[in-house]
Amino acid sequence: MNCKIASLYICVKDMDRAVSFYEQLFDMPVTEKDEIYSVFEVGSFRFGLFAYEKKGEPHEFGSNCLPSISFESLELLKSKLDGKEICFELTKIKTNWVAEIIDSEGNHIELTAPDK
Repeated sequence: MNCKIASLYICVKDMDRAVSFYEQLFDMPVTEKDEIYSVFEVGSFRFGLFAYEKKGEPHEFGSNCLPSISFESLELLKSKLDGKEICFELTKIKTNWVAEIIDSEGNHIELTAPDK
C-alpha cells in the first residue's frame, strides 16, 4: 500500500474552549488557529479542530471515531487523566495502559501508554 495518514480533524462547538483543552492535553500551543479550523502539529501529524456549526454542517458527537493519543509513560498518562471526564477507566490491555476521556466538545479520545 502506498499511502499515509497524515492528519485527522474532530468537530468542535467552541473553538477557544477546544483549543484550550488540547493545548493542556498536548502541552503545546496550537500551531494554526482561526474560528473555523485550528491545527496542532503533533510530530509529523496534523490534529485539526473544525467548528462545523460555523459552516452549517451537521454532526453527531460520540464514539464512532476514536483518535488514540499515546504518551511515553504511565505517570504522564495518569497526569493527563486528572480532572478529565473518563468514560473508560484506565485498564491494562496486553502491553499498554488504555483509558478513554470525553473532551470539552463531547468527542471520545483514547489515551495510551506502554506498560514498561
